Amino acid sequence: MASADPSRSYDVVIVGGGHNALVAAAYLGRAGRSVLVLERLDHVGGAAVSERPWAGVDARLSRYSYLVSLLPRRIVDDLGLDIRLRRRRYSSYTPDPGDPSRGVLVDTADASATADSFARVTGSGAEADRFSAFYARLAPAARLLFPTMTEPLRRRREVRGLLRDDALWADLVDRPLGGMLRASLETDIARGIALTDGLIGTFATADDESLRQNRCLLYHVIGGGTGDWDVPVGGMGHVTDELARAARAAGAELRTSAEVTAVSPDGHVEIAGAAPGAVHGRLVLSGVGPTVLARLLAAGGAGAAAPGAEAPEGAQLKVNMLLRRLPRLRDPHVSPEAAFAGTFHVNETMSQLDRAHATASGGGIPDPLPAEIYCHSLTDPSILGAELRASGAHTLTLFGLQVPHRLVDERDPDASRQALLDAAQSSLDAVLAEPLASVLYEAPDATPCIEARTTADLESSLGMAGGDIFHGALAWPWAEDDEPLDSPAERWGVATTHPNVLVCGSGARRGGAVSGLGGHNAAMAALELLAR
Repeated sequence: MASADPSRSYDVVIVGGGHNALVAAAYLGRAGRSVLVLERLDHVGGAAVSERPWAGVDARLSRYSYLVSLLPRRIVDDLGLDIRLRRRRYSSYTPDPGDPSRGVLVDTADASATADSFARVTGSGAEADRFSAFYARLAPAARLLFPTMTEPLRRRREVRGLLRDDALWADLVDRPLGGMLRASLETDIARGIALTDGLIGTFATADDESLRQNRCLLYHVIGGGTGDWDVPVGGMGHVTDELARAARAAGAELRTSAEVTAVSPDGHVEIAGAAPGAVHGRLVLSGVGPTVLARLLAAGGAGAAAPGAEAPEGAQLKVNMLLRRLPRLRDPHVSPEAAFAGTFHVNETMSQLDRAHATASGGGIPDPLPAEIYCHSLTDPSILGAELRASGAHTLTLFGLQVPHRLVDERDPDASRQALLDAAQSSLDAVLAEPLASVLYEAPDATPCIEARTTADLESSLGMAGGDIFHGALAWPWAEDDEPLDSPAERWGVATTHPNVLVCGSGARRGGAVSGLGGHNAAMAALELLAR
């Protein structure tokens, strides 16, 4: 990576080298601005990276983030990115927790097969129609909102007027999600499938008055204007590699092993690491979370941040696996290749999700642990070496829900990690026809190829406060009617309390997920400010 002259000034200094920072750097560099990206780790990409977790095993896994939905085609085209996304035919498979010999398979290419699977579980194909109607009802919001994500913020009243569906607005924006789920769907299993979209990385119940589950659902169903979540060919690391290439080609300097220790509101940035020193930016863009930025600003003389915002708390468990082959199911009507090609829901009925929240709120690990799984290698086998592909090996990624950061014992995070991994494995085993352990691939040193990444691991390895993948609570993707939109930073949803410091990461108004939106919108605001 290129090194920077410690005494040099830049138009923009970006703190943190995650995917959003790279997007911002590429846009700013292409506009002729001098840009320096400072990353604490020895590589860029943040959570959007691919790694080989097991020595001697040629499997390159997306270790943290894994699917793509919110990355606009506009960003891919603007930056000339060679990123290919593959659509999954099967949306999801959900074994019936009460009888895992049957399950709901949502097949986007065969509506009759979907109806048949609903009928086996619920006794009627009518629930399949209600399920389809539920998502069809959300489709106009997706088509309306997604194009606005790369535009200045619109106000709430404008968005509501453009939607032209007051009943949907009330169900989606004004009232807890549980009401709409109960009115739209009749079965616990169908309600649970829909509710999971509101709980990824979000600790809430269906009826949470905070509406955090509603906001999470909205982001999950608007991607691309369709809500489809696609598989990045080559893994998430290829997405980062392309963004880094684009940033360098645009003239941005990417400096790794450079930990920022202080940021002043006027753009003075202190750096530790292999080449300690300081640089100055006319603007500073923050790819780190607001909690981390507040600490850096305090160290830079800005004073302590005003209290008020709740501390970030992630709520997920990530388990990465390599299998010798896909495990057998109890359901004779569905092949493992179909079940694992989409999102495989484990113990995620609506009542199970709400009970799991109650257990975790009391400090216990949910039993059974709600989880969902997908198999990258079924859609994109390129992440596996030739020998692994020929042998029939596959990756599995498990994402545990209702697992708040508070469940990790800071005194013994290893024990907490093992307890959560055991809970996830036990939950999955309950719906399989054979134990997961029996099909795990073994590394050359005979260790099974399975690893768990907790919120504590995210906090320690990536600097995400509380292991929160969203860097704090998600916000609605519009401005409130009385919200000030006077500055470029305010209009683009990237403002801080300091005019020369902008947010460019997941903590931006429309941040979260691998989208590049925080980087794009911060770059647009920065270009307006620099032109003054």
